[in-house]
Amino acid sequence: MGRIGAMTATLEWLGTATFRLTIDDLVIFLDTYMDRVATAPPVGLASADIKKAGFVLVGHSHFDHLAGADTIALNTGARVIGSNETCRVLRERGVPDAQLQAAQGGERLRLVSGVTVRVFPSVHSCTWILTDAPAGREEHGHKGLTQDERAAQPGLGQRIFGLAGTPEGQVIFDHIRGCAGSLSDGGPLVYLIETDEGNIFWQDSSGCWTGVLRDLRADVAILAAAGRANVDGEPIQGSMAQFIAMEAGMMDARKVLIGHHDDWMPPVTSADFDMAAVESELSWQAPGAALLKPGYLEPVRVL
Repeated sequence: MGRIGAMTATLEWLGTATFRLTIDDLVIFLDTYMDRVATAPPVGLASADIKKAGFVLVGHSHFDHLAGADTIALNTGARVIGSNETCRVLRERGVPDAQLQAAQGGERLRLVSGVTVRVFPSVHSCTWILTDAPAGREEHGHKGLTQDERAAQPGLGQRIFGLAGTPEGQVIFDHIRGCAGSLSDGGPLVYLIETDEGNIFWQDSSGCWTGVLRDLRADVAILAAAGRANVDGEPIQGSMAQFIAMEAGMMDARKVLIGHHDDWMPPVTSADFDMAAVESELSWQAPGAALLKPGYLEPVRVL
């Protein structure tokens, strides 16, 4: 059945790295973490509220990305695409195998007529480094460490577990225990959604293989901004703003949106993110790219 008129794509940010992408009648969730810790600013939508979804794409298996996918899949019949670890977690929470599509990078899947998605391998942000630097501040060092040496660093886990015995920590730990998720990231994935009107790239952690991104072209780039960026397996020697602009420039993106920069798990996170620094870096690394800055549940037409 042919389409009448141009295809349209609308994006809504649902907090953290979660987005709802609507392409004509097709609804795609990019991560599913909306049911956040009680101390976080509310998104205004819960996973149990979702009545329509065709697909769920999961970037990696940590709770702040995977939680809610089980609820959405079971309530809507949506098919979930993610790593083997993501599929394992969801299978254990009752999602049927028929709704699970394991991927590790290299796959191309048809969603509907005129819409496909390509899956690529990626890397997680550098969680072994304790950082909450604003977007415009450069960070250096921590290069060339072995896994054992990284494990000895005061990383993000130390910040979280340092809250043990505090009221704030108890809220967080109780929340995590109730969420779908894994201590393993499962092997992060990134996705290029291809449509008749253009391509949309999405990542949910601040890491990339530059050799992968250089060969991609995305009209819209949805990029993650949290922690210390990971470039080809090593921490960026620079700023988060430079990392975002580098990614956008490599893919020749015309529109850029950011996720994972909000206060999704206080007191570990904050909403102090310097959008001006990103715009400054985009102006010369990705000339012509517009930075879109929607609030929660604010629909933005991207194609």
